[in-house]
Amino acid sequence: MKKEFPKGFLWGGAIAANQAEGAYNVDGRGLVQTDVTTGGSVDKPRYATYIDKDGNAGKLSSMGHTAKLPEGATFAILEDEYYPNHEGVDFYHRYKEDIKLFAEMGYSVFRLSISWARIFPNGDDKEPNQAGLDFYRSVFEECHKYGIEPLVSIWHFDTPLSLEERYGGWTDRRLIDFYVTYAETIFREYKDLVTYWLTFNEINNTVMFLDMFGDKASDHEYQEAYQHLHHQFVASARAIKVGRDINPDFKFGNMICGITFYPGTCDPKDILENQHKWEQNIFYCGDVQAKGRYGSYAKRLWKERNVELNITEEDQKDLLEGTIDLYTFSYYMSSVVTTHEVEDKVSGNFSLGAKNPYLTYSDWGWAHDPMGLQYYLEKIYDRYELPMMVVENGLGAVDTVEEDGSIHDTYRIDYHRAHIHAMAEAIANGVDLVAYTTWGCIDLVSAGTGEMRKRYGFIYVDKDDAGNGTFDRTPKDSFYWYKEVLATNGQKAIEEVESGQ
Repeated sequence: MKKEFPKGFLWGGAIAANQAEGAYNVDGRGLVQTDVTTGGSVDKPRYATYIDKDGNAGKLSSMGHTAKLPEGATFAILEDEYYPNHEGVDFYHRYKEDIKLFAEMGYSVFRLSISWARIFPNGDDKEPNQAGLDFYRSVFEECHKYGIEPLVSIWHFDTPLSLEERYGGWTDRRLIDFYVTYAETIFREYKDLVTYWLTFNEINNTVMFLDMFGDKASDHEYQEAYQHLHHQFVASARAIKVGRDINPDFKFGNMICGITFYPGTCDPKDILENQHKWEQNIFYCGDVQAKGRYGSYAKRLWKERNVELNITEEDQKDLLEGTIDLYTFSYYMSSVVTTHEVEDKVSGNFSLGAKNPYLTYSDWGWAHDPMGLQYYLEKIYDRYELPMMVVENGLGAVDTVEEDGSIHDTYRIDYHRAHIHAMAEAIANGVDLVAYTTWGCIDLVSAGTGEMRKRYGFIYVDKDDAGNGTFDRTPKDSFYWYKEVLATNGQKAIEEVESGQ
């Protein structure tokens, strides 16, 4: 069977506001947790910084969007710390230059997020910030100038910091209404500029991060995590219902952190453990948002951690009425699940467990597994039968700038070529895949480590891990390769793989 991508397939790339925009305190924007989160590395965690009730500076060894403050403390920017997200890669001031480069590559879609704190600086303000609304309008208009469709994430790990401090974040039910007000505002503002919306980025990370810690995570933490998730599910569903009233042509997707899990052995214990891993980390969120109800296994998950979920009849009605149109997900790696003790383990950036002897691994401990993407697509499409989008996929690597200014990133080309071919295999096997946006189209601040040297983009940004550099943009070899792939609707990548290149 000939492998090909359907006519009208959407090709592009993706960024997030908090990792790319910079301008963290410009034009009325409020703070988010990445603004108080330091840089790190593969060996050193990022820290969220604060001032305690006695005026002493402190740090939380945690990702910014999962950090929990000591009682009486407030998040704070400390003078002697470096916060890489403050400047990002200055997309806020250079978006016209960047979108022009995306257009040169041939993008038909560009995934980006809106910073909630640019629209409502405190999250619960009575009126939106007009400067923030104007900025995104200009960005979307610039996209349309080149025939690029915006794919917009409403929330990408950037709850306004004020809501975290005053309400405790998403464990408080009141955030549902604040989010829906924010969503309704941008739906009305951009109803003629944006068609595709994603409600919450990698929503399943809330539980997945706890699962990575195994027995170290307490029942109380799971109680908070599942309640947090429930409030986000309801917020997503209510926002979708409001959005459809504003513009019936809107298309809504969820966004799942997609990881393919494999059993480590054919021991029945491993097979069952692997099934449970899929249920907790992947299906739990997908089922609620695609089917409008919790899966039958959810009661087992709650019981295992003594979770008493606060869920109302109105919540259940909202979940049923606010289901998604598209299943969208990120894919970077696969993981091995086993109940047995193993010596060869993965140890890297958000990657744990047994090493897969059939795969190679990046410098950050992520498995290179394009066939895992095909498996994920086929498994998920069979479960939901919804159109699918791969909205993040990429290789974080150290790039070398040659004396003549060129960047020969053949490793990134190899990575994307293999994953594009895997998508074509899934399409040939019946999957309705409609879009692919790489992460990221341009270098940006790594969410996991805060580094710049962990580069994903087709476009190099002159900024280092300490924030030094001109921020000038330089296309890499992968830029020109991806341009050819898009010009052939993916056929170049397919033919290169099948010719053994």
